Amino acid sequence: MRWEGGRREGNIEDRRGMGGGARAAGGIGLGGLVVLLIGVFVFHIDPNDMLSMLTSDGNAPISGQAGVRGSPNDKAAQFVDVVETSNTDVWSDIFARSGRTYQPPSGVVLYDRATDTACGLGQAAMGPFYCPNDRKVYLDLAFWNELETRFGAKGDFARAYVIAHEIGHGVQNQLGAMAEVKRLGARGAESGSVRLELQADCYAGVWAARAGQVSNGAIGIDGRDIADGMAAASAVGDDTLQAKTQGEVVPDSFTHGTSEQRMRWFQKGFQNGDPADCDTFRAAVL
Repeated sequence: MRWEGGRREGNIEDRRGMGGGARAAGGIGLGGLVVLLIGVFVFHIDPNDMLSMLTSDGNAPISGQAGVRGSPNDKAAQFVDVVETSNTDVWSDIFARSGRTYQPPSGVVLYDRATDTACGLGQAAMGPFYCPNDRKVYLDLAFWNELETRFGAKGDFARAYVIAHEIGHGVQNQLGAMAEVKRLGARGAESGSVRLELQADCYAGVWAARAGQVSNGAIGIDGRDIADGMAAASAVGDDTLQAKTQGEVVPDSFTHGTSEQRMRWFQKGFQNGDPADCDTFRAAVL
């Protein structure tokens, strides 16, 4: 993946080196459990608590913890900046074509181990996540090692796919898709939770299809990169993770979709770069 010539908007909040979140000693609490279910990309926790997020008033307390905003100097953080900026450019163009204004995440927070969020305490063990209460994406960069060593997903594009997936949740939040989870249920192979996650995978594919065009070639994504993204999608399917961790597959507890579904919906978004192809909530077959 070619990215170093990409535009950087500096929508990064760097909390690295600031220590854990203020409530770390007291556990994650209900807000933290909600984060685990709405935003977490990989680890699968009981999705019943997701309903708490969908019915909340969004007034969870926000700690005074804040980092340095701007474009960091290190290469790993600059990569995140480029990918987030590219997503903003792609989705701004898509929204503008339909007469709407895209609202990008209010920031991508880079942190170590734990940090406060408007959804409760964020912890690195959650993996990357999106918090709809403050519209921020949270990422501990140590997750890249986990992605490669535990899940076998290598390459810059596998990482970009993770970021684009979480930003996809921000798109869903703006469009009201998260409310559909309550209507369709938060657990099971056909649940609203699975449909939400598969749509975010599809939106990541939409970004990948359009990134090079919007950046005038400064960002380059080729077939090998897409293969890396497909490998990442496959590695974090519910069926694959359940088979590895518990030795059996239980569709009634699915929250994100199977490996085949995650790959297929990512590919669906990439084929035409059209978010209209990503309507998992009306799809008869997932």
